Amino acid sequence: MSFRVKGLEADQFVHLYGLSDEELRAQGVLRYRADSSPGFPDRIEMRDAQPGEHLLLLNHEHLPVDSPYRSNHAIFVREGARKAYDEIDQVPAVMAVRQLSVRAFDDLGMMRDAALVDGREAATMFERLLADPAVSYLHVHNAARGCYSGRVERA
Repeated sequence: MSFRVKGLEADQFVHLYGLSDEELRAQGVLRYRADSSPGFPDRIEMRDAQPGEHLLLLNHEHLPVDSPYRSNHAIFVREGARKAYDEIDQVPAVMAVRQLSVRAFDDLGMMRDAALVDGREAATMFERLLADPAVSYLHVHNAARGCYSGRVERA
């Protein structure tokens, strides 16, 4: 079974690009400068920022469903990122180098299954979870910090 990994669309964040630190703080957003890699995972391009690149740390509602699983969490987006990652049967490096929590949801936003997996084995887990016809999509989180990493659906 083929899968598709999607990053977040930049349109929802571009209004923050270039704002002053004070303007960002007024919206609950902090600017960071990456000082190592990996360590600052961008959720648009689905890659770790390189040292010296700027990122925005903000709270993002990644699961806006009408169910008890509705969820938001802190994420990084690289300031200036424009093109969302969108690839078929490819696990982005930002996932492959981390322990992941993969959560399978149905059309009603209810969790049907979940698993912990080493990112190097993520493709197999994505395929296994998506093989269940009741599963509509997957949400991937970094297991250690719980941050939303990306969405996976059938290709």
